[in-house]
Amino acid sequence: MTLIEFIQQAVQASTKSIDNTLLLLGEGCTIPFIARYRKDRTGNLDEVAIEKIAKYSELYEGIVKRKESILNAIEEQGKLTDELRTKISTSFDLLEMEDLYLPYKKTRKTKADTARENGLEPLAKVIMTQNATDIDFIAAKYINDKVGSKEEAIQGASDIIAEWINENMYVRKSLRRKFQRTATITTKVVKSKAEEEGAKKFEQYFDWAEPMFKIPAHRLLAILRAENEGYIKFGVAIDKKEAISFIEESVVKGKNACSAIVEKAAADSYKRLLEPALSNETLSEAKEKADINSIQVFADNLTQLLLGSPLGEKRILAIDPGYKTGCKVVCIDEKGDLLYNETIFPHPPQKDTTMAIKKIRSMANAYNVQAIAIGNGTASRETEFFIKKIAFDKPVQVFIVNEAGASVYSASKIAREEFPTYDVTVRGAVSIGRRLADPLAELVKIDPKSIGVGQYQHDVDQTMLKKELDNVVMKCVNAVGINLNTASKSLLSYVSGIGEKMAENIVQYRSDNGPFESRLELKKVPRLGDKAYQQAAAFVRIKNAKNPLDDSAVHPEAYGVVEKIAKDMKVSISDMISNKEVIAKVDIAKYVTGEVGELTLKDILKELEKPGLDPRRVAKVFEFDANVKKIEDLHIGMVLPGIVNNITNFGCFVDVGIKESGLVHISQLKEGFVSDVNEVVKLHQHVQVKVTEVDIAKKRIQLSMILDK
Repeated sequence: MTLIEFIQQAVQASTKSIDNTLLLLGEGCTIPFIARYRKDRTGNLDEVAIEKIAKYSELYEGIVKRKESILNAIEEQGKLTDELRTKISTSFDLLEMEDLYLPYKKTRKTKADTARENGLEPLAKVIMTQNATDIDFIAAKYINDKVGSKEEAIQGASDIIAEWINENMYVRKSLRRKFQRTATITTKVVKSKAEEEGAKKFEQYFDWAEPMFKIPAHRLLAILRAENEGYIKFGVAIDKKEAISFIEESVVKGKNACSAIVEKAAADSYKRLLEPALSNETLSEAKEKADINSIQVFADNLTQLLLGSPLGEKRILAIDPGYKTGCKVVCIDEKGDLLYNETIFPHPPQKDTTMAIKKIRSMANAYNVQAIAIGNGTASRETEFFIKKIAFDKPVQVFIVNEAGASVYSASKIAREEFPTYDVTVRGAVSIGRRLADPLAELVKIDPKSIGVGQYQHDVDQTMLKKELDNVVMKCVNAVGINLNTASKSLLSYVSGIGEKMAENIVQYRSDNGPFESRLELKKVPRLGDKAYQQAAAFVRIKNAKNPLDDSAVHPEAYGVVEKIAKDMKVSISDMISNKEVIAKVDIAKYVTGEVGELTLKDILKELEKPGLDPRRVAKVFEFDANVKKIEDLHIGMVLPGIVNNITNFGCFVDVGIKESGLVHISQLKEGFVSDVNEVVKLHQHVQVKVTEVDIAKKRIQLSMILDK
């Protein structure tokens, strides 16, 4: 199977499209760049398809390397037959390849190895034919200084037979299918730990059983975590009698003494070799699927979070609320720079409301504040009510901002570099304000795992998770584009073709030479070569640049085409931008060349209509129910406005304006069956929910979006 054929099993695309995409990836082009600026070469493949091509290309390479390794290992042993070589060479099933390799693996010494060393393999072959009439007599011939009796000889031969059965391709494949279709995972509590505080969250798994093929990702990961923390034990198994009976039907040929030995060896092979291996294999396969599923949920949530609605370049007063230690207040300017910080104490125990009001009013006037951002943690609602009581001299919008991960940022190296003379409380408040202005620009500074959108993110494959989340951040950053003269090092590092070190160089160049005046000036940045420029240039924006195209998504390599179009239309580039009437008259076919195709030209004209358009919606004020301030204020049947703040496979969590978020189970999202939560709700979506259950002791809230029930 060729690489193209292998990829086409997963991606519906022509050979040419896949081949060109592989060439572009091989040239070091990034996925955002290929998807946006090489549509004519890829046949308009989107980022998802290009990612799959990259993934399956890597998978193919891994299979080929493993194939070569197996062939070399068997050849070194002098046991590689033409038939075996053909079977391994033509297989692209890793499990099948490992099954073929199993008899030749150099692992620890087995019982069968010892039996072979004792000269018992010929006896095993005699027994396996199941034709001998007096096996005791034959076995006695194998007694030697290492084999003390005919019973020991038969046992050794049985160990060899058990290994043969374990290595039997038909038996192994058939049992593997049985495990995949019928295996059940069962759990039992570790009695000595059942009463520990940490065990409570795993109570439902103290005595649990469920088919493996049905178990959802979040449940499997929960069971694995419970087992890892020592609260439960679990097993993955199929019906043992049925499995052994199947093996016997496959290898036992008659009813004699030899057949009885083979029958016994079959049971031993299953119990000692096949069951543990296939059980672990089934669990590993299920875990991998759960990881992929959960990582996808996390990636979807992170995408929605990063592309959350920005308020834009405004002067913001941000508050990190608190009781005893007070509310940390900061004022930031349109660029997110800190102007002033203060601490107020409007809540108990101090409750210095008069002074707090005076300070807030003073700051709002002194720094021309246009909006107020309040973190959604402790004392959030009380702070919101306090702020809304203040009579400002001019209208000020008040927003509640999700502060998840702000504390992680405030203690990070990035925060220390940005605010070396301020403590963590000031940094945290600044982060809250910046999140309102531009969620993407601020959240890229935080490890995505600390943002709190997903399920069991610490239990999945961490390498796979990091790779996927890095891809998500890169996609989001490049989908929006960044201001080259204001972007932080963290934001720049995710721009196509840039990376962390180059981002540092750009920031240093900007610091030494002042703002960039053109995209072309990027080439003056130390170590930023032609390739990096090609990948990055169109994803950065320069406000008020001499060339208006520098503040658009038009790639510099296409500037010449735009200039030619403008000349033919007898207008300047500036006059053509946003001029739908002129753009509508452009004959695309006239400008198609070997370098610039029809798809690229359509994108260029679309961009000229609305240059630099931010794909995100503008942030809007949301009003929670004023009567709900804490969980004790909730009662069953109450209908409340809320904001979706996390999405999982089993439902979504909704912020109704108190510390604890409520769960809307997937069955309560809407009438009828729901297979995918994301089909019904999105992160940050404003929804109406009904309270169906409140457990104050456990701080749990059940909600429903089916309001007429």
